[in-house]
Amino acid sequence: MILRRLTTALRKQDWFTVLIETLIVVLGVFLGIQLGNWNGARADRELGDQYEVRLVADLEQDLADNLILRAYYDQVLASVVEADRLLASPDANSKDLVAAAYRASEFSNNPTDRATWDQIVSSGHLGLLPSQEVADGLSEYYKFQDLNDETNSLLQGTPYRFAVRALIPLPLQLAIREGCSDTVGEAGAITGFVAVCRIDVDEALLEAAALELKSSPSIREALRHQYSMVATVRNNIDGNIANLEVVIDGLRNDGAAP
Repeated sequence: MILRRLTTALRKQDWFTVLIETLIVVLGVFLGIQLGNWNGARADRELGDQYEVRLVADLEQDLADNLILRAYYDQVLASVVEADRLLASPDANSKDLVAAAYRASEFSNNPTDRATWDQIVSSGHLGLLPSQEVADGLSEYYKFQDLNDETNSLLQGTPYRFAVRALIPLPLQLAIREGCSDTVGEAGAITGFVAVCRIDVDEALLEAAALELKSSPSIREALRHQYSMVATVRNNIDGNIANLEVVIDGLRNDGAAP
């Protein structure tokens, strides 16, 4: 309709009408572009808000998992120290020695939920996060998790873990797993060791295993290496907790800024 009126005005050389109709067309195009930009910006803000909510949920779960892991590895480290003491004690209780030696070889891990972060990165949406500082902090946190996973995986194959589980007879290991092992929370994650250790086997089997552990020339050396490995994982968990508190705070505060 506008184009028809504009064409008619041009034929009649009605320049005032031409000017008005041209301005209407230009203004319409301008408003259309502005509306499109506004809708796009609003969609980006809404998507960014969704990312923030999901990231905070993921990171809060990571924080809870790391707090549980820290408490767990505190118990593992305590078992390493206790096993070292009992291995050096001539009158150590066989059950206590076997339990401490076995628990010193334990391992647990709660994988980081990276789904939201990986989606943001793969979609090129880092710019939708509240600030570059927050994006950089998140990037550093998730990069650190890759290194953590490599370190944690080494605990599954340490010389001490192999040596202890090779020396302790299978029936005794099964009894330890039954009554002197991990506790598991409602979500299926390991939360620590059982408070009361029960090892329901013949006393002679416990004494023989304790003697094997004490007689092994490599156990004490491997145990010292085990302490170093577990302490490294424990320190990494402290780093995780500190990083998580910073990035969660950054998401909440920057996201709430006008």
